[in-house]
Amino acid sequence: MSEEQSVSFVGFIMSLATTAAVHFGDLDDPVSGDRQTNLDAARQMIEIIAMLQEKTRGNLSADEDRLLEALLYDLRMRFVDASKDRPRIITP
Repeated sequence: MSEEQSVSFVGFIMSLATTAAVHFGDLDDPVSGDRQTNLDAARQMIEIIAMLQEKTRGNLSADEDRLLEALLYDLRMRFVDASKDRPRIITP
């Protein structure tokens, strides 16, 4: 596999973030072409990125570490904003 075809850590993380954007309904789903919101799936993508951050701690370049920090912050804030619009279910 050539270097241009290989997957980089940053490329992989950005693909996960793009998937989260699809689940937030910010981008069209590449399969259906529709925009749908699935906050549970978006939360799962955030948790996966956070897990990767934890598991790679101490093994990332400074740029990769900063990217993960900023990306997780942005995704978490996006989740909070999206959750405000979500109907609340109150159980007794």
